[in-house]
Amino acid sequence: MRDVVVVGGGTAGWITAGLIAAKHATGTGRGVRVTLVESPQVGTIGVGEGTWPTMRSTLRQLGIRESTFLAECTATFKQGTRFVGWVDGSGNDAYYHPFTAPAGFPRTDLASAWWHQRGRLSFADAVSSQGMVCDRRLAPKQAQTPEYAGVLNYAYHLDAGRFAALLTRHCTQKLGVRHIQDHVQGLVSTSDGDIAALETVDQGRIEGDLFVDCTGMRAMLLGDHYGVPLIDQSDVLFNDTALAIQVPYADESGPIESQTISTARSAGWIWDIGLTRRRGVGYVYSSRHSNDEDAQAVLARYLADTDVPGDPEAAPRKISFTPGYREHFWHRNCVAVGMASGFIEPLEASALVMVELSARMIAEELPANRQLMDIVARRFNEKFRYRWARIIDFLKLHYVLSRRDDSDYWRDNRSAGTIPDHLGELLELWRYRPPGPSDFPHFDEIFSAASYQYVLFGMGFEPADYSGSLDALSEQETQRLFDDNLRSANQHLEKLPSNRALLNQIAEFGLPAAS
Repeated sequence: MRDVVVVGGGTAGWITAGLIAAKHATGTGRGVRVTLVESPQVGTIGVGEGTWPTMRSTLRQLGIRESTFLAECTATFKQGTRFVGWVDGSGNDAYYHPFTAPAGFPRTDLASAWWHQRGRLSFADAVSSQGMVCDRRLAPKQAQTPEYAGVLNYAYHLDAGRFAALLTRHCTQKLGVRHIQDHVQGLVSTSDGDIAALETVDQGRIEGDLFVDCTGMRAMLLGDHYGVPLIDQSDVLFNDTALAIQVPYADESGPIESQTISTARSAGWIWDIGLTRRRGVGYVYSSRHSNDEDAQAVLARYLADTDVPGDPEAAPRKISFTPGYREHFWHRNCVAVGMASGFIEPLEASALVMVELSARMIAEELPANRQLMDIVARRFNEKFRYRWARIIDFLKLHYVLSRRDDSDYWRDNRSAGTIPDHLGELLELWRYRPPGPSDFPHFDEIFSAASYQYVLFGMGFEPADYSGSLDALSEQETQRLFDDNLRSANQHLEKLPSNRALLNQIAEFGLPAAS
């Protein structure tokens, strides 16, 4: 295994090339050679502006300073998602899915105790301070906190185009990735069906031992060449169209939200992401439940209601997709990463984390020779079939629990025939006990039981009886954990700077280096 060829750039291509190069000493000239080929005629979709906390470790592995990343990608801190209007659409309908796990989790189950004594505090506020921090648009760390460390768990909002440019420069200049801008016009196969080389317009043949398909929804290698089909999931999750737009702040020095805002609408939901210089806003919806004209009107009303100054300079960009994932992801000497492997919808920022996890597994388990590749491919396919199924379960959970009754979209989402069997079984179990670690046995689950608890109770789930699931901890000890969380919340509210203030300070002075 000497030559890895990544086909396609953007975030998926460059993260994959970078992690392989960093792991296998490409820059020294003695390791695996990594080449990234992208067409100068094909732009990236560039909508994926929300990340998961895994991005911090990815950036560290790549060797990118956090202050550099924040400045060059006009990035901000993301501490979770605030869901507005998802439960019943009433005026006070909102809850948080924060990134910081509940107090004592997973050692202690506070969910049952909260349910039995629930009062004025929501589940998220009772077990974590992060929702209250987000309400006040505070940062998850202080200026003296080292880079990639946090007082609270966090990810980022970022400008996808700027991020791809930073990755391109860093991977080529620091990690030794060879960058070829050329149009791929065909593939050359070996006698046994492997890919031997790419045929390009200007560079001719580019040979490799492993080819990584990062060509987006087209999936030029895995889909077009090998014919690996997409498993359509539109019978479970209906959204298949998005309208995306970039809009300025009304006040460029005003506060920056500390979370993604996800606002439910009659045929989908609107994302609202704050960067340092602008907002990224989009409406993702089901074309079976809305036409484009109505969707544009829904987005326009939202922009008008959220202080966008004047009329947007450009019309929203329409993006159509089929929610689903490939039947398998690694076939012969070709593996797909990013949208070439699948895409469901933007909810909960699962797309970028799947890129990170795919690239990391390829880098860590890169087969030493062709004989081992089929073993690694089988392991990879099993792992990612599981991960796609769990993503679908978690995203569907948001819709199944809604009590909205203002459109067929929400009623259809609750139809029993659209609910995956695995999720249906879990919901039955959770009527008598909260989600717990035993429900998700993999050590590297994308969405842990804590995430399910935040969504389940944020959406107003009504258990049948939790009396049998109370933790063995005494009532006094349980109350101590609740009280400690409130004390922590008060300290965080007092000491944490605003998002805008900290980002300004980092831009001027940087962050302390990680130990």
